[in-house]
Amino acid sequence: MGHGTHEVLTVAVEAAREAGALLLEEQGRVRTVERKEDRSLVSDLDRRCEEMIARRVLAAFPSHAILGEESASRPRAPEGREWLWVIDPLDGTHNYLRGIPLYAVSIGVVHRGVFAAGVVNVPAEGRLYTAEQGSGAFMNGARIRASDRADLGACSISFDSDIRSDFPRKARAIGALGQAVFNLRMLGSSARSLAMVADGTLDGAVEFGDYPWDFAAGVVLVREAGGIITDAAGGEIPCARSGYIAAGPGTHAMLLAVVNGVL
Repeated sequence: MGHGTHEVLTVAVEAAREAGALLLEEQGRVRTVERKEDRSLVSDLDRRCEEMIARRVLAAFPSHAILGEESASRPRAPEGREWLWVIDPLDGTHNYLRGIPLYAVSIGVVHRGVFAAGVVNVPAEGRLYTAEQGSGAFMNGARIRASDRADLGACSISFDSDIRSDFPRKARAIGALGQAVFNLRMLGSSARSLAMVADGTLDGAVEFGDYPWDFAAGVVLVREAGGIITDAAGGEIPCARSGYIAAGPGTHAMLLAVVNGVL
């Protein structure tokens, strides 16, 4: 293998810090914004950050593969590679462009098909979340833990921000969750939401169709913080487009039941 997950995590942290610093520096100065087919926005900065991260990763690990949001149509040979880096250079582009500080750099690392390490940098808040499989989850070096609430009625849950697509199904889920939980939040950044689940700020997150670069880092954070994250049916979440439910161990099963009860 030549190196381990910890060495990989070190490079991921360096890359996430570097990209986060660029995002802060360029805040309010984005030059070009394009609307993609799914109506999401991409800026010149998304691409610059992804290239910056990719250069740093490949300089350290030339044999590794990279799957990034902005290069997803041309992934860098992910097939058959032992290590795959799954990168969202700016998760929450809409928020960033509007000056809403809910955005993050998300870097997840998959080793032999398993989510092995994750870094979520939230530069506007000065929060750096890190986790590697089997070693716990941390925010700025301090151990974090998912919510231990067991009463769904006391829980704050983040909900899929892309309410426009598949609206009837999501509306049913909002109706059921609105009755079952304390409140719902739509934050516009999956990476930020999952980091909040990992540190207990939120009790859970419900999404219907995220891409792996949105959640790869968050999966490791949530699990290493003692939380549970599954696909929408309660099975293993794949490194592919997927819905998911993430929550503390006391409420995951109940959250899953509420969502599946209306779907």
